Amino acid sequence: MGKWRRVALLAGVLLAPAGVSGCFNPFAMGFATPIPIPPWVTERMEEKYCHKNDFRTPIMPPIREGTRPVCEDPPGLAEVLRAMPHVVRGVPYFYEEFRDNISYTYERIKDAIDPPRFYPLVGPAQLHHCHWKCTVHYLETVESGYPFPVKCVRQRTEVIYIDKDHLHLYSVPGPAEQSISRDLIGY
Repeated sequence: MGKWRRVALLAGVLLAPAGVSGCFNPFAMGFATPIPIPPWVTERMEEKYCHKNDFRTPIMPPIREGTRPVCEDPPGLAEVLRAMPHVVRGVPYFYEEFRDNISYTYERIKDAIDPPRFYPLVGPAQLHHCHWKCTVHYLETVESGYPFPVKCVRQRTEVIYIDKDHLHLYSVPGPAEQSISRDLIGY
């Protein structure tokens, strides 16, 4: 019995350090244990949190008597690239896809103002429709390095439609309208 006790004690002494180290116990570092996260998780989080206003409707001051606002804020390159489909995520050296020499043009396809109506959480307002057609030209490069090197470069054109609608508050002309304008834009 004494021999087996010594063997068990010796085995316990030899295996105890390995059991509490990171080799055999993945949670040995406690809450500081690194967790593997795919690289595209940060890209999706940036899309979600950094560009919140891409899909929000701004509320503008009332339209002044005798004027008609025009859509004068065309979409920028960053907004157009965010609206395009994502590049296919490949495996390095097996399949990779790139977009180079990006250029774009835009044209306004709709500029209309709806009659006033009541919007919840806003009140009486007019919806101003601003729709843009953006044509994006770029070079698509598809590369593969295994099992044999291949590189295919093609000129691509893609059409993106972007809606930049916004609301204009609506009020009956008079002191109430002046108060709203003063509060919103400062004059």
